[in-house]
Amino acid sequence: MHKIPPSIHNLAKKLWNYHQLHQPLEPADAIFVLCSYDKRVAERGAQLWLDGWAPWLIFSGGLGVITRTMWSEPEADQFAQIAMDMGVPAPNIIIENRSTNTGENVLFTRQLLAERQLDPGSFLLVQKPYMERRSYATFRKVWPQKMARVTSPQTTYEEYLDHYSNPELSADQVIHIMVGDLQRIKEYPKKGFQIPQEIPPDVWEAYEELVDAGYNHHLIKD
Repeated sequence: MHKIPPSIHNLAKKLWNYHQLHQPLEPADAIFVLCSYDKRVAERGAQLWLDGWAPWLIFSGGLGVITRTMWSEPEADQFAQIAMDMGVPAPNIIIENRSTNTGENVLFTRQLLAERQLDPGSFLLVQKPYMERRSYATFRKVWPQKMARVTSPQTTYEEYLDHYSNPELSADQVIHIMVGDLQRIKEYPKKGFQIPQEIPPDVWEAYEELVDAGYNHHLIKD
């Protein structure tokens, strides 16, 4: 698969499994989609709305570090169009298209809802599978007064790498991003960006082995 050595896949799958929280779905006041390059996240959010999990469908995302090199149209606008094409009525969709990172996704959406005099008490967060944990930890830090659960497109590690949504992003790059996200789970609580999350020793060892193998393109610098 993708000519990546099996040993690398085994390490990456440890990170993949850790990044997912597997929280059960519960009805919420709003479905909050944190946008990215992966348009299947838009489909997941839209399907949840169509299935009746919440009355509002929020898309948050401008152009981030990855998508600004791919697109000129904000992530949220593209995701919202996917949802409308799937049958979600435009009046039920809220678009926040200025944010450039996960913290801004939450902060700018919070500000936008306040401007519209909307005050959802609970959210169903929707993200890429390997960003579930970091999105949840960020939301709990930025907006601790609200209830939140997180979900993602239901797929395996192998399926994700075989069918990633944007042809400009390789399987190797996805592993680079997963490694960077794990580093952020460790470092961002110190900066006040996320709540702390315990990282099991074997997961951190897999991270270190991947960094040693050259998967360091998305690491934050000191």
